[in-house]
Amino acid sequence: MLKLFYTFFLLITITLLGSCGSNLESNTTFFGGKIINPKTKYVVLFSMDKVIDTLILDKDNKFLGKYSTLNEGLYYFKHGNENQYIYLEPKDSLMLRLNTWDFDESLVYAGKGAERNNILIDIFIENENKRSLYYSFNKLKPEVYQNKMDSIINDRMLTFKDYADKHPNETQNYFNILKTALTYPIYSRIERYSINHINLHNKENHVAINNDAFYKYRKNIRYNNDSLMYYTPYTRYIRNYLYNLTYALGHKPMNGAYSEDFTVDLLKTIDKEIHAENSKNAFLKRTVLDHFYRKSSCNINANTFQTFFKLSSNKNDKLLIEKLVKDNSVIHKGDQIKGFNISDFTDKAINIQDFTLNKNSVLIFWNKKYFSESFLSSRLPYLIASFPDLNFAIIEIDGSSDNRIQKVDIKNQYYINTTALKENFLKSKMPRTILVNKNGIIENGYASLSSKNFFNQLKNFNKNN
Repeated sequence: MLKLFYTFFLLITITLLGSCGSNLESNTTFFGGKIINPKTKYVVLFSMDKVIDTLILDKDNKFLGKYSTLNEGLYYFKHGNENQYIYLEPKDSLMLRLNTWDFDESLVYAGKGAERNNILIDIFIENENKRSLYYSFNKLKPEVYQNKMDSIINDRMLTFKDYADKHPNETQNYFNILKTALTYPIYSRIERYSINHINLHNKENHVAINNDAFYKYRKNIRYNNDSLMYYTPYTRYIRNYLYNLTYALGHKPMNGAYSEDFTVDLLKTIDKEIHAENSKNAFLKRTVLDHFYRKSSCNINANTFQTFFKLSSNKNDKLLIEKLVKDNSVIHKGDQIKGFNISDFTDKAINIQDFTLNKNSVLIFWNKKYFSESFLSSRLPYLIASFPDLNFAIIEIDGSSDNRIQKVDIKNQYYINTTALKENFLKSKMPRTILVNKNGIIENGYASLSSKNFFNQLKNFNKNN
């Protein structure tokens, strides 16, 4: 396979040489490759949250982008519902080959810039493959766990030194990324140790830890780096660190929904610890949304939202959360479902009262921006099969009959036009699940398909109605 790939890369390189001539002597950067079993007809290149380019696959499922002013740094590309990070420098000619049936494991790079990217994907795969092993270490006592993780960090720093010694011309910026990729996933696990240890041993209180020794790496962490805000190893570590600091304020371990006091303290911890404005706002928004959806309930914790509005400086984030709160106020538990239509894939409008008549119904409203079709197609068939007596409707917000979710029965798929709603309960366009009993009365006005509580909520809804 590798031989075929390098042959492919050679052909691409020859094409570039023939068509670009003297441009290769400039700062021109090339990014391209081949996708086996493509999910879509394009690859999208991002820098942080900004789209840099949309690269169309040709008849052979190859793509190629040419950039004359691309800055050195961390980027990521997305194909279908999966993505992966790449590090690009001016004059790179980075070519990839991947099979979507085994996206990360099949990914390999060739060309100028390949070595620095191949080691990044190798590190990623090692972390994924050892997830269960690393989690099992949480059973250990703190001192034993610390020694185990210190050994792993030492091994990874040897990997870093070996690469740095063999590639002395790499930039300091890249070395920072490489070190982050190697060490932050381990630091992140250490921050989660106390909670994981409690869960594995069914304890009620945090285990006693020598913080100075256990968290000694913290003094070397950069906690305010907006440029890494979209890099998963960095953001996951920072998130776990912030939660750990908040628990240290005296909160008992929580499994499931977080208390309002914990959420408010976490928002204040974010405000205190994160000074980079973009990162701070991103963590504040994510916390409010995660904790709200984790509850899978329309109960609003007013103090949580008031604290968010006070601390966030992002106007768009505030507007989104305001719309979410207003959405929540329109339809409540105990209300009768009425006043709007949904459309099936023949474009036939169906009154919601007729749809739910004499049937316990699960109305799942979704939007492409917040739910991927792959998530829905992996989750919904299992739920529908588990609860055959429930009446499921998967309703795309402002969708159409052209957009069908694969692997989900078409008879369960609908869409809604929110501009026609007299009382718009979907202004935020964010996902929302409404449970309606056979009498047309709402049992839960803001359940969450992504919540761990959702399956048990459906079980009780099915049993009690």
